[in-house]
Amino acid sequence: MKNLIAIALFATSISFAQQLTLDRANGLAKLPLKCLQQEYPNKLGQMLIDSTEIAAPKVLHPAFYGCFDWHSSVHGHWSLVYLLNHFPDLNNRQEIINKLKVNLSKQNIQQEVAYMTKAHEKSFERTYGWAWVLKLQLELEVSKEPFAKELAANLQPLTALVIQRYIEFLPKLNYPLRVGTHPNTAFGMALAWDYALHANNVALQNSLRDNALRLFKNDADCPFAWEPSGTDFLSPCLEEIAIMQRVMPDKDFLKWLKDFAPALFSKNYKWEPGKVSDRSDGHLVHLDGLNFSRAWNLYHLAKQYPKQLGHLRTLADAHLNFSLPAIVDGNYEGEHWLASFALHAFEEK
Repeated sequence: MKNLIAIALFATSISFAQQLTLDRANGLAKLPLKCLQQEYPNKLGQMLIDSTEIAAPKVLHPAFYGCFDWHSSVHGHWSLVYLLNHFPDLNNRQEIINKLKVNLSKQNIQQEVAYMTKAHEKSFERTYGWAWVLKLQLELEVSKEPFAKELAANLQPLTALVIQRYIEFLPKLNYPLRVGTHPNTAFGMALAWDYALHANNVALQNSLRDNALRLFKNDADCPFAWEPSGTDFLSPCLEEIAIMQRVMPDKDFLKWLKDFAPALFSKNYKWEPGKVSDRSDGHLVHLDGLNFSRAWNLYHLAKQYPKQLGHLRTLADAHLNFSLPAIVDGNYEGEHWLASFALHAFEEK
């Protein structure tokens, strides 16, 4: 009896720890709020044609210069909009709105578009940063907050450019990038699909579906045992599953999944979370992000297919719970981006 009570209490404590309460939302909001307008340290992904292009991050990217790098800044903005949408009584509410309005001004977005339309920057943030732009656009468009409509309109030209880039680029990609970091093809396509569906953008949907099937349909026996690599923050196997789950009919997808990842159908399937040896190392701390990204994909599967894959929710909980305490440890290497990954896991949960 004591053992049963202990197990029940443990399960309850894990469940409670994983709820996105207002207190936790306030804690997570502090991280992107802190870095949204923090210019340094900064990692630019810039291609220099000549010395005239050398400039400070804020000059080059007036909207997305904070949070260490461009893509982290974009999903930092998404985090704050997401939190405002779900917690109207968020602390620092007006400060957050003010910063969003400053960064996502019409003029600033026009400058971001001008940067990305340079002939030598066509691959800038392909496709990871592109995907987060679409996720930010979606969050602004579904928001009922008064400020969001204006910011959604401001961001739209950059979103339109990203959509154009996807449609141009994907047919040229002969082989997908099956990596656990930024260039992962499937991850960029999955977030783009969510926006394409929301916006009823048929051209983008067709491009994503056709190219996902071309790139991934014949894959089988994904080597889950090879994951993770040492600095992964995405699971190559799960991200491929995520895009195929979106673009395939249920019956076809489940048939494909049984060939691609048969072990996931076992109710006893175990997968150990990634362990970080040094959270002050900007690359090693990626593994906390891996745990969150595994969680959001496992939740997505369990939610859509509760009969066949509902047991994966427990595995998702274990991954979310493993890294959740680490994202407020004071190390900027993780703090500048991990809140977004945790929130996306909560979103899918």
